[in-house]
Amino acid sequence: YKQHSDILESMIIKLYSKGVTTREIADLIEKMNGSHYSPAQVSNISKQMIPKVEAYHKRKLSDKFFCVYLDATYLP
Repeated sequence: YKQHSDILESMIIKLYSKGVTTREIADLIEKMNGSHYSPAQVSNISKQMIPKVEAYHKRKLSDKFFCVYLDATYLP
């Protein structure tokens, strides 16, 4: 059961990191596995990503990077 749970949690985290909403993830899990997860449960599982994202934002850039490009979409 633990292995199944670990695989499911890693799938939830990967889908969430790709931009899939918590409701869509909950629907996908129910269709694929028959297990019911609420969007709140999916959100709680995806919170495991927060420390990794914060560490990524705080990392020091290597000296070989002399310029950082940012891309954004502006919609008036």
